[in-house]
Amino acid sequence: MRPTEPALLLAPRAKVALELIGSPRVTSTQMRAFIAIARNGSYTAASSDIGIAPASLHRAVADLSVALGERLVERRGKYLALTKKGEKRARDFGLALAELRSGLAEVSAWLGKAGERMVIGAMPLSRARWLPGAIARFIAANPIVEIAVIEGSYAELAGSLRDGSVDFLLGALRDEGHDEAFEQEPSFVDRPQIIMRSGHPLERAGTSTPDELGRFPWALPARQTPLRQYWEDNLAGGSEGEPNVPVECGSVLTIRELLIETDFLTLLSPDQVRVEIEAGMLETCAPPREIRRTIGITVRKNWRPTKAQRAMLEILREDAKQIS
Repeated sequence: MRPTEPALLLAPRAKVALELIGSPRVTSTQMRAFIAIARNGSYTAASSDIGIAPASLHRAVADLSVALGERLVERRGKYLALTKKGEKRARDFGLALAELRSGLAEVSAWLGKAGERMVIGAMPLSRARWLPGAIARFIAANPIVEIAVIEGSYAELAGSLRDGSVDFLLGALRDEGHDEAFEQEPSFVDRPQIIMRSGHPLERAGTSTPDELGRFPWALPARQTPLRQYWEDNLAGGSEGEPNVPVECGSVLTIRELLIETDFLTLLSPDQVRVEIEAGMLETCAPPREIRRTIGITVRKNWRPTKAQRAMLEILREDAKQIS
């Protein structure tokens, strides 16, 4: 017997998946049940998520624990928590399923059928211009591939990338605290500006010294984000003390409305509010010192993209050159 070409496409990914699963005694039902428990934190919520009775979920997870000889979950009050071994198993099972999905997608593509679903994690800046344009170009050439965009911050998306639920992330790269399980690829440099409403007192003042900036309230993302760190390093050093930040928010839509109606300031890439700037609703002001942040692509180490995923990455790289 000789393997067919589709078999040759699937075999390497099946091999990796089996290595990640780690035991021939593990069934697909057990994996599905355990991943649902890991994602939802209770048998009731997991049952609603995947449509399997709680009793069946409980039995599948118990059988999985016996098959592996490991304690995978423990109860904490009303909820379940994964043990250390359980956390690793959940991550490995997620990556195994991701490998199998990619393998089956490659077989479907070889057969000329629809089947691949690409999941992209999009942090704020990538959603403004870079990703939409790339999706439009990609879909025009690959109409049978489905694309799902999951929006969120790095903290919200990193776990999904780690366990294989997301294929790759787009957005600001991490200078410090970079996860060793990931690889980062720089794409272009963004230069955030101070954003304010048209006719703002700061615009009339014509200066953006730290003392002047400290006179106004700010709406900024959370402290652990790169943009907030840049703000603290570059703008929060006036003699009057640190500026007031009464609103901590990562939603550009929310911040945009706040800026239009008040004297709040924020720090954003002009691309994120380009329409409002062109309409004369918002204005930009250069910060006292230029701020530069690197935007790029984050993937898992040793990740092997499918043909469609490689095509999308190439489009993103080409489009990034135009932004630079």
